[in-house]
Amino acid sequence: MMITCTINGRQYQFTVAPGLSLMELLRQQGLNSVKQGCSVGECGACTVLIDDIATDSCIYLAAWADGKTIRTTEGEVKNGELSAVQQAYVKTGAVQCGFCTPGLVMTSTSMVERFRGHRLTEQEIRRGLAGNLCRCTGYTSIVKAVQQAQLLDEETPG
Repeated sequence: MMITCTINGRQYQFTVAPGLSLMELLRQQGLNSVKQGCSVGECGACTVLIDDIATDSCIYLAAWADGKTIRTTEGEVKNGELSAVQQAYVKTGAVQCGFCTPGLVMTSTSMVERFRGHRLTEQEIRRGLAGNLCRCTGYTSIVKAVQQAQLLDEETPG
């Protein structure tokens, strides 16, 4: 099947097998921030944004991406600068082993963008991150990163 989609701002055309997952397709394109964790949609390590919605790419077929806009952690860096969320993760020390980090960054990005203008509570952030598992951080630093990202996002023009 032939699909056309936009990945990190660039349009692509692919011929995909019916059972190929979006995670597999993205990794074949060298987008290694999309981690293969559980492969059943439970851990969130493969989270990407599809039309700005955080989605587990391991259970999303590549064929379904036809006409969609996909964002990965690699695409969040603009002109050599980390996004507000990425900066906040670094600043708050929310990165430890790093395996879950790309998926958490994309889920956090979705939350910050979706709730722009509304300061999320700790409970709202924790609920929003519920689909992403992290064994190292205990989530406290990740919650702080989302709070910091909201502040950074408010300061960013445009």
